[in-house]
Parts: sequence; structure tokens; C-alpha cells
Amino acid sequence: MTISPFANHLPVKIQFGEGTALQLPKLLQDIGADRVVVLLDEGIEQYNPAVAQVLDALRASALTVTRVSKPAGEPTIAMIDAATARIREAAADAVVALGGGSVIDTAKAARLCVQLGCTFGEFLASALTYPAPDIPLIAVPTTAGTGSEVSGGSVVSDPETGRKAGIANPHLRPQHAVIDPQLTWSMPPSMTANTGIDALAQAIAAVVAKVRTPIGDAIALEAVRLMGDSLLAAYLDGGDRVARSRMACGSMMAGLAMNISDCTAEHSLGQAIGGLTGAAHGLTVGLVLAETLERERQFVPDRLERVADALGVPPDGTHDGSRAVAGIRNLLANLGFPVLSGLGITETDLDRLTDLALADYFLTMSPHPWSRQEVRGAFASALALQSRQPAVVAG
Repeated sequence: MTISPFANHLPVKIQFGEGTALQLPKLLQDIGADRVVVLLDEGIEQYNPAVAQVLDALRASALTVTRVSKPAGEPTIAMIDAATARIREAAADAVVALGGGSVIDTAKAARLCVQLGCTFGEFLASALTYPAPDIPLIAVPTTAGTGSEVSGGSVVSDPETGRKAGIANPHLRPQHAVIDPQLTWSMPPSMTANTGIDALAQAIAAVVAKVRTPIGDAIALEAVRLMGDSLLAAYLDGGDRVARSRMACGSMMAGLAMNISDCTAEHSLGQAIGGLTGAAHGLTVGLVLAETLERERQFVPDRLERVADALGVPPDGTHDGSRAVAGIRNLLANLGFPVLSGLGITETDLDRLTDLALADYFLTMSPHPWSRQEVRGAFASALALQSRQPAVVAG
């Protein structure tokens, strides 16, 4: 079989390694920045000593730094508009997003609105134009999860409608990504699990999606390998330097793979849960990851066999992709991952969740179209799960 035509272009400059975040002032000076807005999680330096050191380095520099704190939680339209106003007031010539995926997503959308001179609501009501950015964005992630530091997507919640308004365009991507594993050391176990599962889901989806490419497969499978044997270790011991480094690198690579390929059903179903409950993105994706993969393996068992190999699941002679699903179920169980019913979801919510998922773009990237019955069935399977037990894996 010949390889289908494809094209890839991901112009994000990446710096990876312990201590790289402390070089942020030099990077900003090298790109000619003077007035810098730093958008970060509210109070983050109180529980993340590495972030405090980065802020000290910025304050000690010759840069004019304006700090803008983002409240906890998923980005909302109000948060975007507040950040937009602060960036505009500071007349910033560079924006630094220092935090998790929600901070980076907020910075992407706010920078766009500053350039267009509009609110985020006005942007969504417009023709959705994405001009080449006129000020650089530097993303410095403090979690190993979303891969937002190298992606062109931004997901924003609308509490009034109970939906998430995802936007995506190459011009949304940061110009620089600074990945310093030390910034992730202080993540608590639950956040490590949630963000890590999100990253792993993105890497797997990049292999499953109908728009996959050989380049995306290579990056995604290496990301799965790096995270498959380090997520549990990082969860059990947040100070595990090797595990944190591998997770930080794997998460970034998953973000690249997601941009080369795409996400699939796990994100549509997860975002439906998030829109209904307001739960964290990584958590909601993990709640339905095994259930969506169980369906997808009926259509792309060969691809999920490669995923199982990357996860290190021993061969069992099935050759039907079930090893990958079993490997994910084992990992979720060992992480003590919550179940859907724990969010207060009941049978009466299934139709609403199904409607939200069917309206989501990522579902269209699955290798075979989902029916309404299949979507509802995946939600129902997740809801029926009362606890997680490791699957039996031969080997």
C-alpha cells in the first residue's frame, strides 16, 4: 500500500531540559522584547518553588514585567476577556504563559483578541479570522499533560451554555516552548494522573485518527513509550526525576503528534462531560478513554497493536487491539483513577452528553463514523463502572 499524501509544518521553537526556564529573561531579550506580560495560575509560586525561581529571574532582569493571574479552573470567556484587557493595557510586546494547559490556552485566545481588537464572544460571532500574530507567545508549561505549548488549539468553556468553544489554527501556536521538567515536580498525584492521561490519550489518538501520518505515528508512538512506563512512577513519587523528565518530554511530543494528526472520540466524549460538569479536562478524557478505544479497536486493531507494543503490554496472541485497551485499563486502575458516576452523572444525563459529543469536531476524526447508539453506549459503559480493577494481561 502506498503512503497517502500529507504535509506537516510545526514552526515552534522548543527548548527542553532542567533549568531551561531560568533562561527565560535571555530568551525574551534575544527576541527583542521589553514589555512582557506573564500570565500564570493564581498563587502558583506558593506551591511550586521552581516557578518562584523563574519569577525572581524575571524580576531581576531589565524587562518591564506585568503579572496577570488567572483564576483556577478551565478557561472561560470572562477569563479570556480579562487577560485581553490586561495585555492591551500593558502594551505588551511579548506574552509568557507560565502554567498548565488552561493558562496557555487563555494566553493564545487573549493574544488573538488583543490583535483583533475584540472580545472573545465577538470573535466567536465573527468570521473567525486568524491573522499571523504580531507579538510572540512563549509557553512554559508547569504540567505534563495538554501539550498546549506546541499546539494551535485553545479550548474555552462557556458556563452559560454548558459547552466548550474550541478554536484551532496554526497562527494560535506559541512561537517558543520552554519545557523544564523541574516545573512539574510539585504537581500533586491527582493532577499528575489527570494531565498524564490526557497526554497519553492525545498520543494514542494521533495513531488512531483518520488523518494520521507516518511522521505523526513516529512521534506519537515514542510519546506513548516514554509516558507508558513513567506516568505511574511520577504518580507514585512526584520527586522521581527520571519519570518527571520522561513525562515532560512525552507530553510535549504528544502535543506535536496531536497537531500533525488530531484527537478523536475520547476528546469529544470527554469535553461533553466537562461542558456538563465543569470537571478538569484531563479527568474527563480519562473517564472515557478505555471505552472509546474499545470501540475504535473494532476498526483499527493493527494501529492499537502498535500502541500496545509501545505501552509495553506483553503479546497475548489476540492481534485485535484488545491488549492496548487492557493496558489502559490497568494503568487507570493503578492510578486510582475516578469513575464517571463519581461526578454525579446519572442515566438521565446520557442523552444530553450524547448530544454534546455528537456536536463536537473531534468525533469526526475517528477512523470510522460513530453512530448515536455507539456514543451513548460508550457513556453508558463508563457510567456502569463502579470501580477500577486491573485487567488480566497475559505474558
